[in-house]
Amino acid sequence: MTANDRTLPPEALDAWAAELRERFNLAEEDLPIALILDLARDVANGVARPAAPFSAFVAGLVAGRAGGSPGDVRAVVAAISALALDHRS
Repeated sequence: MTANDRTLPPEALDAWAAELRERFNLAEEDLPIALILDLARDVANGVARPAAPFSAFVAGLVAGRAGGSPGDVRAVVAAISALALDHRS
């Protein structure tokens, strides 16, 4: 695998997301690719690159504990993104 194979545009994640949905019996709205990529960008730019995957994990954990609905995910991601944006100021 080359470095270019590991850097994909967001739409290239569709096949991987489909595999995850099938394996874990998830609905399409359970995997908001753009939302999570935006979270990763905000955290990577506002805090540090290594904080992005960690923050995505925290978002999933907190959203799951809150009930795990798509709305829960959006609310937690918005809160973490806001923290990241405030962090760099």
